[in-house]
Amino acid sequence: MSSRRKLAAILSADVAGYSRLMSDDERATLDTLTAYRQIIRGRVEHHEGRVVDAPGDALLAEFPSALEAVECALEIQSELAKRNSQLAEHRRMLFRIGINIGDVIEEDGGLYGDGVNIAARLEALAEPGSMCISGNVFDQIEDKSPAQFEFIGEQEVKNIPKPVRVFRIAGEKAIASGFASGNRRRRLAMAFVILIGIGVIATAIWKVNLSLGPSVPSEQLGGPKVTTGPSIAVLPFVNMSGDPDQEYFADGITEDLITSLSKIQRLLVISRSSTFQYKGKSPDVRKVSRDLGVRYVMEGSVRTDGDQMRVSVQLVDAANGSHLWADRY
Repeated sequence: MSSRRKLAAILSADVAGYSRLMSDDERATLDTLTAYRQIIRGRVEHHEGRVVDAPGDALLAEFPSALEAVECALEIQSELAKRNSQLAEHRRMLFRIGINIGDVIEEDGGLYGDGVNIAARLEALAEPGSMCISGNVFDQIEDKSPAQFEFIGEQEVKNIPKPVRVFRIAGEKAIASGFASGNRRRRLAMAFVILIGIGVIATAIWKVNLSLGPSVPSEQLGGPKVTTGPSIAVLPFVNMSGDPDQEYFADGITEDLITSLSKIQRLLVISRSSTFQYKGKSPDVRKVSRDLGVRYVMEGSVRTDGDQMRVSVQLVDAANGSHLWADRY
């Protein structure tokens, strides 16, 4: 039996809500888990890491540096978020990740000690689809990683005598936007363009709806009854760039537009969970109207070319399929 001590960066991951997924569909869950594990193993090896163990829905890996571990985790979450966007919401498999750097014992290929235990505790503190890192890791990567982390205090964790300084990634969208590219300035500029576009679109839709007046009763459209007044469904914007990485920009615009429009008084806005069932499809707006009980449907597309972005949007009266308003930004 060989045994030695060493310093290593430890990544601990597991699936959030794994029991629920298995209860819902065992075969589909196992197939997704197998596919996602292959992705994780590939990213770990790419960053010169090693998968130590993968029991059940969990995974433990080690890296020669804290920065490699963090960059690997960001790429993993970005890639898995992309894959999850293609699944029904209740079938999405979200991993929590914790990363710590510390002294560990390597014995017959396995890793043991507080360095490993702390990583597992950090994983439990992370939000599904996100990650937490220890203060030791943050000290190593603070000026080297484009990712932004926020301090959430010293946490008391099980079986660890001293509180652990914990940092978490600053927002799930930071991961989903793809820090893997490392081009933070470009992505911040694009995010600014998106916010400006959303403000203009929301203002235009507000004016259009004021002029339209109340919606036709939804029972006349053959759909479920909804509250009186203007009602709208924002369909997932289409990524026209041919680049899967831009899918997040398209989804982000859709989500932010839904949020912005929901703040307009007297306007009923259908939730994201209902409209994203049409992602990747080309539904007839009249069918969408009947399914969701809305009078108006908004759809659009996003096309990027280098640092150029074009957002096209149109508002349709689902009662007759006519275009009420369209613009390009």
